[in-house]
Amino acid sequence: MSSLFTLEAPCSYREEVRKSRFVAHAAAVASADEALAFFARHADPTATHNCWAYRIGATYRFNDDGEPGGTAGRPILQAIDGQSCDRVAVLVVRWFGGTLLGAGGLVRAYGGCAANCLRLGRRVPLLDLAEAEVACTFAELPLFKARIKEQGAEVLEERFDEQGATLALSVPRPRLAALRAMLSDLSRGRAVLAVRDEP
Repeated sequence: MSSLFTLEAPCSYREEVRKSRFVAHAAAVASADEALAFFARHADPTATHNCWAYRIGATYRFNDDGEPGGTAGRPILQAIDGQSCDRVAVLVVRWFGGTLLGAGGLVRAYGGCAANCLRLGRRVPLLDLAEAEVACTFAELPLFKARIKEQGAEVLEERFDEQGATLALSVPRPRLAALRAMLSDLSRGRAVLAVRDEP
């Protein structure tokens, strides 16, 4: 998974293909709702077509917005995959210039514009993240939360009962061993880091 990238910041790219104007907008997204909100913000109602695709892990969707089936959304998705990107949404807006491009021309225009946009964007490697949980006492909670960040982990959720708290964490997989050792030290061996996909 370390060979996959997402975008550090939103980016745009524009080009003209036989008098049709194409503008691509791309951004990192964490959910389908975030992707759809990005498309809604950047779509241009005056344009002929607002075509898009997103990939978030195994989840993906694409939309041809009136272009012939398979000539716009799918090539945008293929550009995302071809650029080794994940957790990314790309919108390509087209203003028709009067010259028909044909199916092959549309595939090249939409896919090429999306790929160029992603190529020019500032990219960051996606970390392989594990989901984990650890229980702690109320006294340990502030210390745990402060020290967890040192290992690049993020607290996703806190659940409380009479004994203390259970923290749901997102942890970079290469840091699991260090985090496990640190939590064990802080709790004198009592706190156990449970990783969701470990046996």
